Amino acid sequence: MARRGGAAPVRRAERRGADMAGRARRSLLAAPAGLLPLLLLLALFWPRGVRCGYHEKRLLHHLLDHYNVLERPVVNESDPLQLSFGLTLMQIIDVDEKNQLLITNIWLKLEWNDMNLRWNTSDFGGVKDLRVPPHRLWKPDVLMYNSADEGFDSTYPTNVVVRNNGSCLYVPPGIFKSTCKIDITWFPFDDQRCEMKFGSWTYDGYQLDLQLQDEGGGDISSFVTNGEWELIGVPGKRNEIYYNCCPEPYIDITFAVVIRRKTLYYFFNLIVPCVLIASMALLGFTLPPDSGEKLSLGVTILLSLTVFLNMVAETMPATSDAVPLLGTYFNCIMFMVASSVVSTILILNYHHRHADTHEMSDWIRCVFLYWLPWILRMSRPGSATTPPPARAPAPPDLELRERSSKSLLANVLDIDDDFRHAHAQQPPCCRYYRSGEENGAGLAAHSCFGVDYELSLILKELRVITDQMRKDDEDADISRDWKFAAMVVDRLCLIIFTLFTIIATLAVLLSAPHIMVS
Repeated sequence: MARRGGAAPVRRAERRGADMAGRARRSLLAAPAGLLPLLLLLALFWPRGVRCGYHEKRLLHHLLDHYNVLERPVVNESDPLQLSFGLTLMQIIDVDEKNQLLITNIWLKLEWNDMNLRWNTSDFGGVKDLRVPPHRLWKPDVLMYNSADEGFDSTYPTNVVVRNNGSCLYVPPGIFKSTCKIDITWFPFDDQRCEMKFGSWTYDGYQLDLQLQDEGGGDISSFVTNGEWELIGVPGKRNEIYYNCCPEPYIDITFAVVIRRKTLYYFFNLIVPCVLIASMALLGFTLPPDSGEKLSLGVTILLSLTVFLNMVAETMPATSDAVPLLGTYFNCIMFMVASSVVSTILILNYHHRHADTHEMSDWIRCVFLYWLPWILRMSRPGSATTPPPARAPAPPDLELRERSSKSLLANVLDIDDDFRHAHAQQPPCCRYYRSGEENGAGLAAHSCFGVDYELSLILKELRVITDQMRKDDEDADISRDWKFAAMVVDRLCLIIFTLFTIIATLAVLLSAPHIMVS
């Protein structure tokens, strides 16, 4: 060591450097004017360490000429090599829910002590540390066990910083693609815990002892915020596992990246449109059935919800372990809209019924014309809301209604009674003649039975007309009853589906672990 670090070689090297510098200055002064700019550029970009790298060069020869990269650097082969392991999480690049992958930008940090890389700084010009390529040194074969990268090890081989006491610091950066079990139960109000397991691929715990560098876990001081995920923490844990095959323990360091999804994007792009579409389905019950748009509106809303559900399904993994919360909510709203379409069909069916095709039964009349209108505080125009009767009302054909047909029928009955009374007082003669002296001519003879016959025909025609008018009024009343029943069902569905939508929305929001993370 003393012979290598003597002063004579140093003086000779300095003397050679001075001679080279003098020759360079003389060549520069003697050079033609055209070469002067080129020489200046060479002087600017010439490496600065040419004159000051002698001690490092000598130290590298001293350390690496007889160094064996396969040798585990310990004093006693039975002793384990202590390896301090940590990481710095720089960025979450992507969370692929479909393929259940986590892509991160991480800097690993490995520290160990190599007994073969120690020197006295005074013997080498005060050099305290060196930068050595990792393939020139022994380094631990620490890999990520759950790596999903095509090359498996995605770290960049940076230089190892070696200090004079033998301490080695290796900080390889890399884009890590690791497997992650995505739990979609509370999507989009979910938290994910993605583990990254690091350990030696060939050394057991008796040869390489991994120690967690920081008990708090990974370093997140330089983390770049992500627009979709909020980082909760990166806790770490040292695991010592014994397998059935081997008596030696195998040590690994497992870091868990705990992240929380930011729900602002999903809230305003999926949940709010879904609630608005469901509200449009509710407003469909306020449309009159004669407009012809009730059914088409419900079908259109059902198709819109199907599109939204497909958007959610495209981002979720094809797993049957759990159903996402948002998918459950969309299915509830879709069930509500589908039920509203069925209810709309029933309402339109009731609205377009008439006496020729359907007869209203007593229980339908009691429920939809009396009980439900009284509960819903509905009444027909011009009538007050009254409690339902204890029994079903009598059929309409048992009483005469207060309409034009009743007055006409009353007049016909009066004429019939007068005619029968006058006919009963006439003598039982077949015919008689009366001569008129005042007008000077005899009136035509009329048979009493002829007058009776003509009046009977007139009365019969009036009865036919009156019966037809009464039947038309009854048919119109039955049609109005069906239309009012349709209005009652419409109002009932509006109230039921509104309550269902509100309860489903509140149940989804209140059951989530967290509602809003901006």
